[in-house]
Amino acid sequence: MSDSNKDTKNNTPKFKFSSYWLYGAVIIAIIAIQFFNSGDMASNTISKNKFEVFLKDNDIKEVFIINKDIAQIYLTKEALSKEVHKKATSSAFYRPGSPVYEYNFGDLKNFEDSISKAKEEDSGLIVDIRNKEKTSIFDMIIGFLPFIILIAVWLFFMRRMSGAGGGAGGGGQIFSIGKSKAKLFDKDTKVKTTFENVAGLEGAKEEVQEIVDFLKSPEKYTSLGGKIPKGALLVGPPGTGKTLLAKAVAGEAGVPFFSLSGSDFVEMFVGVGASRVRDLFKQAAQKSPSIIFIDEIDAIGRARGKNSMTGGNDERENTLNQLLTEMDGFGTDVNVIVLAATNRADVLDKALMRAGRFDRQIYVDLPDIRERNEIFNVHIKPLKLANDVNIDFLAQQTPGFSGADIANMCNEAALIAARTGKKAIHQQDFLDAVDRIVGGLEKKNKMITPREKKVIAFHEAGHATISWMLEHAAPLVKVTIVPRGQSLGAAWYLPAERMIVQTEQMLDEMCATLGGRAAEKIIFDKISTGALSDLEKVTKQARAMVTVYGLNDEIGNITYYDSSGNDAFVKPYSEETGRKIDNEISKMIEIQYVRALKILDENKEKLTTLAELLLEKEVIFKDDLLKIFGERPFEFEEPIIDRKVVEIPAVEEITEE
Repeated sequence: MSDSNKDTKNNTPKFKFSSYWLYGAVIIAIIAIQFFNSGDMASNTISKNKFEVFLKDNDIKEVFIINKDIAQIYLTKEALSKEVHKKATSSAFYRPGSPVYEYNFGDLKNFEDSISKAKEEDSGLIVDIRNKEKTSIFDMIIGFLPFIILIAVWLFFMRRMSGAGGGAGGGGQIFSIGKSKAKLFDKDTKVKTTFENVAGLEGAKEEVQEIVDFLKSPEKYTSLGGKIPKGALLVGPPGTGKTLLAKAVAGEAGVPFFSLSGSDFVEMFVGVGASRVRDLFKQAAQKSPSIIFIDEIDAIGRARGKNSMTGGNDERENTLNQLLTEMDGFGTDVNVIVLAATNRADVLDKALMRAGRFDRQIYVDLPDIRERNEIFNVHIKPLKLANDVNIDFLAQQTPGFSGADIANMCNEAALIAARTGKKAIHQQDFLDAVDRIVGGLEKKNKMITPREKKVIAFHEAGHATISWMLEHAAPLVKVTIVPRGQSLGAAWYLPAERMIVQTEQMLDEMCATLGGRAAEKIIFDKISTGALSDLEKVTKQARAMVTVYGLNDEIGNITYYDSSGNDAFVKPYSEETGRKIDNEISKMIEIQYVRALKILDENKEKLTTLAELLLEKEVIFKDDLLKIFGERPFEFEEPIIDRKVVEIPAVEEITEE
């Protein structure tokens, strides 16, 4: 057989039996029986005159009165052979023994009286009258139609709510609604993802690898008296690879792996979530040793007792209680390890986080420059790259990008290259993809007056000038006055990936951020609303310096930050301290604004030259600043890969107006 024939055969839809066909066949059979057994089709309707003639000729053998309004007329043997009745008896619908005529007589009493009178006048009449009640199947269906509709609607919703077509253990029927919806990966459905497919995340992979070793050779650890961990919680920002890491565990472990989401436990019926938890752990225990992976566990693991005034969380709390019992309750000694992932560890219940349930919390952080390099090497494998693509440079240009962001960037670069008709993806396509993801889509057709364009150019030139002049400000990469996203202009910087930030560094960044408004003041002696995002950024930075990091001399070494999040409705300081904080924030911002004015006033000519170049080209790069300002007087400090990590809030890389 040829390949084309094989393809045709494979593409031919297969015959599938459906139970609905059986219902349809029964209905058709009932209708057919009613249709052929009914004498209505074989009967001819006659008038009163013809009836009286047939009655007078003694052709009528019997009269069946149906439902007291219609008479079905049966003829004698002699009458059937008469020529006058040949037309009625030769019909294709007529069957021997069935009525030949029908007569709608109107009033029953008058009809019976007329037959009795005819018998009295002619004693030879042999007409026999019988009454018969007859019910049509269509009348029955119409009578039961409301009940049929209610039952059909009920069955429809029951099948939908029980996950028809995909329910576990029962074909999605109502009786399987309490069954677990976990997808099982075992030797028959092997996962191809391994630790080799997970770039970066070395620390997280090491801890997860140990869990895999526990399952492969438990005696190595239990021989010394140790116990296998009950669970591990993967915590980190979105897109950092938590679910991918769990897939790699499924590929490496070689044991049954149950995967599901926290929302799979949620159902409108009371007790269903707890039932699914019991069924999940029952299945896992039967295939022990095994792994259960619950993605987005915060859907059922939120802290109990909050926002419960309306009772809306009772079902979720019952599900959580059952999960707590199954993970570490009385008599739970099965060899089942639970992996879970969330980016909201702060909202999880404390009972869920304690040792004995989730013994380990594995933090999956945003990748550093080295890990981004590895992630790029994974995602560029299926791409056709030009010779000018520099992966090291791209890793430097994407601080703060997660693994998902890098994957999206590579895909955007491929789309941009294809859109312009290129045969390979060039370095510029990747840079355009960064601009597209971070800044938004270019809006070259946006209506901007020449006056507004000039203000935007000087605003962006002010940012670029001060960032070039200050030691700790991030070095400039590109400045543009082309509208992009919601911004009218933007400046791209390459911030140092610092693990700790000092006071001078934050003050320099604040000064560079205020450079746009300062440039407007110096050149036009007016200020505009274009600095909204700049003011928002410096206000947040100043408030963090004063109230979070203790970097203000007046307030002192005090922090009002509560990592537990319990101070949402309580002000942790007095009214007097609040006034001090407001004064110090305002003073700090104004000092940096005056500093920016001074720097720009000293370099007003260079600022003007840069702004005019920006108006001419619309986009300028680092090389253009070198021609105007000369070499930057400060060296850019390269990041050191192997050093202790101190967690700090990320500083934004881009200033947008």
